[in-house]
Amino acid sequence: MLRVAVIGSGPSGVYTAQSLIEQQTVPDIEVYVLDRLPCPYGLVRYGVAPDHEKIKSLQNNLRAVLEHPRVHFLGNVEVGPGLGVPELREIFDAVVFCVGAATDRHLGIPGEDLPGSHAATEFVAWYSAHPDAATTRFALAARSAIVIGVGNVAVDVARMLSRGAAELALTDMPQLPLGTLAESRVEDVWMVGRRGPSQAKFTTKELRELGSLPGTEVHVRPAELALDPAYRDPAGLPAVGRRNVEVLRGWAERPTGATTPVARRRRIHLRFFLRPVEMLGDAAGGVRAVRFERTAPDGRGGVVGTGEFEEIEGQLVLRSVGYRGTPQPGLPFDETTGTVPHQAGRVLREGAPLPGVYVAGWIKRGPTGVIGTNRPCAKETAQSLLADAGALAGRTAAEDPVTALTRAGQRPVTWPGWLAIEAAEAAFGHGLGRGTVKLPDWAGLLEAARSAGATR
Repeated sequence: MLRVAVIGSGPSGVYTAQSLIEQQTVPDIEVYVLDRLPCPYGLVRYGVAPDHEKIKSLQNNLRAVLEHPRVHFLGNVEVGPGLGVPELREIFDAVVFCVGAATDRHLGIPGEDLPGSHAATEFVAWYSAHPDAATTRFALAARSAIVIGVGNVAVDVARMLSRGAAELALTDMPQLPLGTLAESRVEDVWMVGRRGPSQAKFTTKELRELGSLPGTEVHVRPAELALDPAYRDPAGLPAVGRRNVEVLRGWAERPTGATTPVARRRRIHLRFFLRPVEMLGDAAGGVRAVRFERTAPDGRGGVVGTGEFEEIEGQLVLRSVGYRGTPQPGLPFDETTGTVPHQAGRVLREGAPLPGVYVAGWIKRGPTGVIGTNRPCAKETAQSLLADAGALAGRTAAEDPVTALTRAGQRPVTWPGWLAIEAAEAAFGHGLGRGTVKLPDWAGLLEAARSAGATR
């Protein structure tokens, strides 16, 4: 038997498990999917916006893999001191790290740490009920909010700041964020990118959603769009870029006041060719505005500063400029790329493969692609592992992994524990007169899991 641990239960981890159990070359394989959280699905549960039900339904596909008889979910397992690569390799024949990119990139500008300035992922974790964000609070008393970045996360954040509470009440968003967003005073949301519209990273579907929000008007500046040569002639752009340009052109050409005055309540301003250079504070010490430098295309796909500056007022700033991987215990790490060095998924230490240790997902390739990109990435890693199976299989003790992990100081939440959490969230939402509502904190999640006797 080949016993494999997959660290991380998001798409890359589950797709790795699926690739391992669906192959025919090594029939006797057992996969244990370990996660620090007591809940599976990773960013599908805690990163996809609550109003994106179609994307969140991907959980059903991931669930089918985790319910396979040779796949075992073990949540609430912390890989780190006391349970690093050496300890895992005593329990499992092979270990695949699928841990994603856990931190945000920084802007590196003065005032970035002023109160009121946050990483966008903090905001996402808060409204998604990530248990690490249970004590996080956002006071949305600001009239103006600035989102720095023009990717899908930035669009999600802008949409959540603009969407009505009645619509969000139909989602699994917990009560505290729902109430805070319902009482929000934000009227203007500025989404700002340092480059042009043809280089924005959002998908067209996400972009179009901004224009369909009830009571919200989208503003773009034709003069800024025209600075982008590819905007004037998008024929050479990839399909997504061309469609994005079409949407933006439609908004830019729309007559002023096309939305009826009764419907106008919030405004989303899409701004381009502005690079943040400083966050400015108010008398109380919080952020009051962001100072931007106007940029211009450099003819090589980048931008250069023009020496012209503009301030945009905003008492809430959400920075969405990318993710970065973090070092993993016992693994080599490339600080430049934020990834683990590898060859086709085999972890490399000083150029040589580290026996029985593999990577997949963002920690392997960097924070690129969409959810589906994880499939071929996971398959490549699984194929490498299976090619090494002859040297790996049967080297561990016969002790049950759950017992071994418990002996190592862990308290694993098994699949029945997760089912108990699901039931508790359904009951919680029913008691509030809503559908399923997520339990927002560690204590509630673990109490629900233990009610089923599904932890050690």
